Amino acid sequence: MRKNKKTTKLRIIPLGGFGEIGKNMTILEYGDEIIVIDAGLMFPEQDMLGIDLVIPDISYLLQNKEKIKAIFITHAHEDHVGALPYILPQLNVPLYCTKLAKGLISGKLKERKALAGAELNVITFGEQINLGKFRVEFFPVCHSIPDAAGLIIQTPIGTLVHTGDFKLDHTPVTGPQTDLSRLAQAGSQGVLLLFSDSTYAEVPGYTPSEKVVGEALENIIAKSKGRVIVTTFASLVTRVQQVIDAAVKHQRKVFIIGRSMTETVKISLELGYLKAPNGVLAKIEDLHKVPNEKVVVIATGSQGEPTSGLVRIANHDHRQISIIKGDTVIYSASPIPGNESLVYKTVDNLFKQGAEVYYGRMAETHVHGHASQEELKLMLNLVKPRFFIPVHGEFRHLASHAKLAASVGIPEERIFTLEDGDILELTTLGGKKAGKVESGNVYVDGLSVGDVGGIVLRNRRMLSRDGIVVIVIAVRKQDDKLVGRPDIVTRGFIDINEYKDMLETSKDIVTKIMNHEGEFSAEIGFPDSRIRAELNKYYFDQTKRRPMILPVMVKV
Repeated sequence: MRKNKKTTKLRIIPLGGFGEIGKNMTILEYGDEIIVIDAGLMFPEQDMLGIDLVIPDISYLLQNKEKIKAIFITHAHEDHVGALPYILPQLNVPLYCTKLAKGLISGKLKERKALAGAELNVITFGEQINLGKFRVEFFPVCHSIPDAAGLIIQTPIGTLVHTGDFKLDHTPVTGPQTDLSRLAQAGSQGVLLLFSDSTYAEVPGYTPSEKVVGEALENIIAKSKGRVIVTTFASLVTRVQQVIDAAVKHQRKVFIIGRSMTETVKISLELGYLKAPNGVLAKIEDLHKVPNEKVVVIATGSQGEPTSGLVRIANHDHRQISIIKGDTVIYSASPIPGNESLVYKTVDNLFKQGAEVYYGRMAETHVHGHASQEELKLMLNLVKPRFFIPVHGEFRHLASHAKLAASVGIPEERIFTLEDGDILELTTLGGKKAGKVESGNVYVDGLSVGDVGGIVLRNRRMLSRDGIVVIVIAVRKQDDKLVGRPDIVTRGFIDINEYKDMLETSKDIVTKIMNHEGEFSAEIGFPDSRIRAELNKYYFDQTKRRPMILPVMVKV
């Protein structure tokens, strides 16, 4: 009697982007083969003090390094490629992406000195890549960067479709529309599973076309009497093209400010994704030679980043340009959740200096690059998947998208709302969660990657909230007896002049503890913990604050 061959399950493991905005990374695993979709970063939240970037924890990939066939990149926004300079050297696997994505990724890897040995392969729309049991095809989607792609992935158990970030814009500024005919074809042939972008799943209706933004930008530039400064994301190549087009129409020169913006524009021009007539783009050093009414500046800083071009301009900290009365500033981006206070502080500073500032929804100077509810429903109806996984968004976005899928007829038991680290095991008959893998945040702080953990962040939060008290205790080298009264140094805790008596009492408490420590000298570290405990209680009684207390022994 012949035994039934056991069906191998497809394992789907999100490492980022499920329950958060950014840090997108998804693993597909079949048997002893793995492919990875995207490798993005997330910008730090306000309580992640001192952290520059957040990237996915790739412990699971490092443990299964020999299984990884490739990483596939849907498009070159930071939340999809920003982690590559940090993780690609560790994994050393081939990467497949479109032409513009390769150019921008190469620049990031070069900056981080991680380009050597990296295998970056350009894939064209419609081309299929065979990697073991996976066959991957890129199809075009409309997003806020050219060359954005979705993926059609053939696996032994069926066809998967991953939309990447997309919207349905029938009048795109650059590049093709989302390829609905290819999606419909895949749907008619049978799709086992759809992964679809959930970022704007809460928004009813349709996402407006980029054409609306182009018209708004042009109208503002046309009526502005002085210089126009436009701020947007460095990677929003489509928007940069709209600004250049409007500047050309009104005979203005374009100046670029910000390192990341300059690099993106340079690469996009070289690869033909940006077009600018000769003489339109000018060097920032020549800004003073051009009349104000003939100037358009494109700057980084739409999210209030402290070192960005626009923020430095608003803070009188830029070498080449400062705000003068009559300037117009256009925000062509919406604040990332958590960045609102930074953005509006910059807006306030610009208004104070006499600029006219266009920002927010009323200005119509920004539309997002993600599908709203009616477009998401159309995607579901075209692809007709047996199973559905909402991707890319905070949990409420994923939950809203799951509801939409149910509303168009996908049974609830075939919809899987996952979180980072979940393992979903899928067959043609159904799927179930089968545990979790290690996932979470890896913090990039300056040159260190992963060295800063939860304890360090907690200490930073404590320091930022209540300050620090350093107790300098001098003891004799021979017998560890106290020499004189301790010194106390505080930072960010109290005004020393107002709390002199409290600090003197603190010294008395420490002196008393040290003079009675002989009987406990065998218990290493006891004086430290006793001093912390006593002073912590005393300071809280006096001030209702809990500073970080750091006793320091000095032997003399």
